[in-house]
Amino acid sequence: MHAYLLIGKGGYEDFVKKLKAKTLPFPLQKIDDVRSLNSLIKLSFNEPTVVICENIHEATEEALNAFLKNLEEPQENLSFILTAPSAKKVLPTIVSRCQVVRILDDKYVGAEGEPEKFLDLSVTEKLNYIDRIRDRKEAIELADNLINFMHRKLHEKEVKYTDLARKLELVSETYSCLKKNGNVNLHLSKMAINL
Repeated sequence: MHAYLLIGKGGYEDFVKKLKAKTLPFPLQKIDDVRSLNSLIKLSFNEPTVVICENIHEATEEALNAFLKNLEEPQENLSFILTAPSAKKVLPTIVSRCQVVRILDDKYVGAEGEPEKFLDLSVTEKLNYIDRIRDRKEAIELADNLINFMHRKLHEKEVKYTDLARKLELVSETYSCLKKNGNVNLHLSKMAINL
């Protein structure tokens, strides 16, 4: 993956360290910022470099549409980290081209592959996994990570759309119930059994 959307209020320093790359903070608000960035990244990078664009949700729609090309055509040794308080505040076209990672209290969760691993667990293993979740916020994060993962899967060619749509509807219903203060254990258990 060459583009990450970090969601949350915590710091992202630990996540950046995991990438083992040089960092290049770059404010991205207006179309002129995108033009400046495009001039900069025309250069070739000899070592892994991460361009960090904080508060991407504050950029204009015009700037984000111009920035899309950078996400669609990855360059060798160059990655992007975008930050926002919520994926819902970012253009869906940007979100769909990024690996979404949740940041909570300076720790990253929902790292690459985690939702897929959860979906591959047996029912018993899923129940054991969710049995450790007591906090509503953590339960909502799990459901949100699963929803984002399944949305990305819809763009793949070899996907069983009917099965994926059923799972997406189930997880979305669980997410909605959790947001409405439904019983955490009850709704996660129902989701785990039916996924």
